[in-house]
Amino acid sequence: MAPVATSKTATEAVQLDLKAESAAKVFNPFYSPSIGDDGDDTYKYAEFKPSFPDVSWEPLGEVKVVERGLLADLSKKNLFSAAKKVKHLTPAIGTEIEGIDLRQLSDEQKDELALLVGERGVVFFRDQELTIHEQLDIARHFGPLHKHATTPIPRNGLEEVHVVYNDASRRPDPSAFSKLELWHSDVTYELQPPSVTSLKVITGPEYGGDTLWSSGYALYSSLSTGFQTYLEGLSAVHSAVAQAEGARAAGLPVRRKEIETVHPVVRVHPATGWKSVYVNPGFTRRIVGVPKAESDTILNFLFRQIGENPDFQVRFKWEPNSIAFWDNRVVTHSATFDFWPATRHALRATPHGEKPTSVADYEKQTGKVAKDRQLEIWKQQGVSVEQKPAVVTKARGYND
Repeated sequence: MAPVATSKTATEAVQLDLKAESAAKVFNPFYSPSIGDDGDDTYKYAEFKPSFPDVSWEPLGEVKVVERGLLADLSKKNLFSAAKKVKHLTPAIGTEIEGIDLRQLSDEQKDELALLVGERGVVFFRDQELTIHEQLDIARHFGPLHKHATTPIPRNGLEEVHVVYNDASRRPDPSAFSKLELWHSDVTYELQPPSVTSLKVITGPEYGGDTLWSSGYALYSSLSTGFQTYLEGLSAVHSAVAQAEGARAAGLPVRRKEIETVHPVVRVHPATGWKSVYVNPGFTRRIVGVPKAESDTILNFLFRQIGENPDFQVRFKWEPNSIAFWDNRVVTHSATFDFWPATRHALRATPHGEKPTSVADYEKQTGKVAKDRQLEIWKQQGVSVEQKPAVVTKARGYND
């Protein structure tokens, strides 16, 4: 066999790749904040480019939240009657509404939107001219606004705005992350993680830069009855450590000390009463009280179902002035980073929700039985599906 030699051409190619990487400042788009800036101060939305003030915030305490979806008319007649078209995008997740100007929403319509988002996971609107202040006002209707400890705020100093920004000065580095890692529900390490979050794209590529959402309801419904019951009794640790370390490694301030919080693996949405798997690759680190091998196996299985099962997912192609409202309590999401060197710029408003509620606690506190979404939908459609009981097997002796 002939010896393997490195050609001069191959070496030169590697050197060129390294120079290109250095020039583009490659990065991991999940744990490293958006610090890129192409220096174009004539850009229309320059005031919303990323900034990182060196300030310190106190730890978050518990805040009162009113679940607006519980106040909604179940038929959503006020919201739907104002729409030109309401289109469900998949059976499990995603609805697009046409013909509504979000600036004109009444409180009743906002409540109905909260319930619709809780049921469908994510709701999309296009051609929305609302300003960031109007977006924040809608978000405040759903709960007190979250301020992120590490991600950028806009140059104009609006601390309650989360900036999503990438331009040609920073290229995602595929050697620094896997696509599965990018799936997450926002800041689930908080004591009261977000509820109805909104993201508006103000600048985007002609194509690429889509976002995908995956339904925790659909994931729960897909599992065997025995596994559902097992997961309902578990809790998991959600951690802010990696995100804080990513900011420090980039030389950026961490505005609030990182925390780790334990939440139920299956939570119940307070307005729908439906059960949802509540773990995500971005922040969930381990299941409490089980061997590490068992924890790793369960989480890896759930993570792969989130990221790889298309039956649970919806994909949205953004246009400038598109806005999505999603319920972080029952969906995970992931962006595609296929648009470099184009610019993609969006603004997020993030209200706090309640503390995640386990199935047992929900049923104890409300006197209601938590439900499987898919079984409830089939029931509404007049379809009777027998729910199989968990199978109990007898122990066997060895015969070798």
